[in-house]
Amino acid sequence: MTKLRIGIVGLGFIGTQKHLVGLSQHLDKCEIVGFCDLDVERAQAAKDSHGSPDSYVTTDYHDLLNDPTIDVIHVCTWNVSHCEITCAALEAGKHVLVEKPMAVTGADARKMRDTAERTGKKLSVGFQYRFRNESQFLRKAVDEGRFGEIYASKAHAVRRRGVPIWGVFTDKSKQGGGPLIDLGGHAIDLTLWYMDNYDVESVTGVVNYKLGDKPEGNMAGPWDPETYTVEDSAFGFVKFTNGASMFVEAAWALNVQDSREACVTLCGTEGGADTIQNPGTSDLLVTLNNVQGGELVKTKPDTGSGYFGAGGVPLSGFAYMGGLEAESWLNAIINDTEPYVTAKQACVVTEILDAIYTSAETGQPVVFTK
Repeated sequence: MTKLRIGIVGLGFIGTQKHLVGLSQHLDKCEIVGFCDLDVERAQAAKDSHGSPDSYVTTDYHDLLNDPTIDVIHVCTWNVSHCEITCAALEAGKHVLVEKPMAVTGADARKMRDTAERTGKKLSVGFQYRFRNESQFLRKAVDEGRFGEIYASKAHAVRRRGVPIWGVFTDKSKQGGGPLIDLGGHAIDLTLWYMDNYDVESVTGVVNYKLGDKPEGNMAGPWDPETYTVEDSAFGFVKFTNGASMFVEAAWALNVQDSREACVTLCGTEGGADTIQNPGTSDLLVTLNNVQGGELVKTKPDTGSGYFGAGGVPLSGFAYMGGLEAESWLNAIINDTEPYVTAKQACVVTEILDAIYTSAETGQPVVFTK
């Protein structure tokens, strides 16, 4: 089998710790040949660690697009540049895996989706939390019909004090937003995926700028209030065309008791489910609830040797999820199948994010048109 040749644009934390590490677990299917970053020393370091014999470094992503030997581009840059680079790569005949969020605006996400459809190239988005053991467990429960019709849900992406102070996370001009566009997208993606419902009728949102000047207690150390230009929390209410609903909460800083990141609440006609973050860890605790024998019952999967992490397999982490994401993505290209995360699905996530921001700014619900 001829290996897929990969070029990566953007070699910061996510580009190296998830994408490079993930792809490197599948060198039987791919080789990483193009390393692009505005910081040439960072690109060189990535090449030295993960490059193939004929790999090279560049500071201009067009060099990768103009390379006829490159099959696939991974876009791991600032959020505001996702659309431009992705569309250019698709037009150049490359398959593209773009890091989340797909784009900053719904219009840009639709442009990316439509460009992929027109060029016939595959496009996927880096929602790696679908590959967590807990996520796979819940998805199987959904597919088995354990919840019936899921008509109410919550997408949780809340940190008590977890503002990332590295990179450009707190710079709205480069990221397009804060915790909503950063963390919220993962929780929304998971919830829509479980519900299998992407037909949005309207979105109402509230965005808060309350704690940007209060950096005390942050788990990564204090941030600079002078450069903190994004929201600290955001909330949204999504109504679907079939009457179902989803509540969204996203925060880097919120005065709550516990963090709850990439978690969901699902309420269906036959049962429900909740995931919460195990305090002090990145592990998730799953609870299923329904009625059995006339009594209310809560079911919690066995977290011992017969379940998550059996045999020392990690529950989460970028290396683990990145490897599964990379394997699924490479297989979709090799076997010409639909990516696990489709451009159509990811587009709806960005449309919801954009609508929450827009509704908060205008004070009016955003009504979707079909």
